[in-house]
Amino acid sequence: MTVTPSAETVTLSADEARRIILRAQGLLGSDARRGGAPATLRRLGAVQLDTISVLARSHELVAYARLGAVGRQKVERAYWDDPAQAFEYWCHAACVLPIDDWPLYAFRRRYFRDRKYRWHELPDSVDKVLEKVRESGPITTADIGGAKNGGPWWDWSDSKIAIEWLLDTGTVVCTRRVGWRRVYDLAERAVPEHLLAEDLTDAECVTRLTGIAGRALGVATRADLVDFLRLRPAAAALLDGALRDGGAGLVPVRVSGWPDRSADAWADPAALETEPRGRHRTTLLSPFDSLVWDRARTARVFGFNHRLEAYVPKEKRVHGYFTMPVLAGGRLIGRVDPAREGSTLVGRQVSLEPGVNQRKGAEALAGALWEAASWVGCDDVRVDRVDAHLSAPLQHALIR
Repeated sequence: MTVTPSAETVTLSADEARRIILRAQGLLGSDARRGGAPATLRRLGAVQLDTISVLARSHELVAYARLGAVGRQKVERAYWDDPAQAFEYWCHAACVLPIDDWPLYAFRRRYFRDRKYRWHELPDSVDKVLEKVRESGPITTADIGGAKNGGPWWDWSDSKIAIEWLLDTGTVVCTRRVGWRRVYDLAERAVPEHLLAEDLTDAECVTRLTGIAGRALGVATRADLVDFLRLRPAAAALLDGALRDGGAGLVPVRVSGWPDRSADAWADPAALETEPRGRHRTTLLSPFDSLVWDRARTARVFGFNHRLEAYVPKEKRVHGYFTMPVLAGGRLIGRVDPAREGSTLVGRQVSLEPGVNQRKGAEALAGALWEAASWVGCDDVRVDRVDAHLSAPLQHALIR
């Protein structure tokens, strides 16, 4: 990496930026394993949640990708412990967030409060539901009459709309789940008092979150940072100010090899002080992993066009229902659409990216499949569909 003569902007090659990103995301080097799942959550700043569970829930897969065969209960305790280690709120999407970051989302809670509207009109029962939480909390939606009216998934009951509104505005908080159901309690009971007492302006919130996003992403364009936090225009303007005045603690870099329109980026200066070194993880990645959750960024950094096809009609899917990118040697080398049949992990569809050496690629794919199988308690691996040219080397590599 070199410093341009014109300023203090550091110039990075695309490969240097990629390695910095992998280290920042905990996928390069031994430091990533220190501290286990709690440290992983703090490093990433946000772990996206999703209802789909194939091998495991996505938030479990994120920890697994970095830590290997860590016990799933250890992952759950890192997220949903008592006292609270984390809380669930809106960041890139619905995410698990470190509890220490509770004050930083005040700007978003104020936005919801001022908006006075969710995806549904607010019912008259908000105060009644709040009183129920106050008297009987912690509670789930089952304790207030259920979440659904009987229609599609968005056909929520009034009590579900009310409790989610209270969650959005920070009156109640979710610091754990039971059987995948949110458990709601008053924020004043669940969030440590010193965090509740912090009163940050919108600008202070966005400035500090911009720094967290920048450190988690490693090297990030302005668009990457906005996408990480899913900022609306007013908040994005505050992010711009935090980048310009240095308040976010990030420095400008230019990445040669990225398209001109996105070559100007930002990085944590500490990430630029040392060359990323160490062993690369070989692993399956959740499609909701923060390394790949932004399609445009994934294409820019890895040359990999990634799309979740779970919501695509079956006959139109190209790679499969829950296709997981395969990371090996710091590259995204292939894809696996996994399933489980008893004690067998099944690759319903497996493919290798163009240009990847077939033998090395097959060995990496096989290693990723066997490690994942072991983690979820399977003792066999089977591949159903595979590119013709990959079939023989992959079957050979899978032999144990």
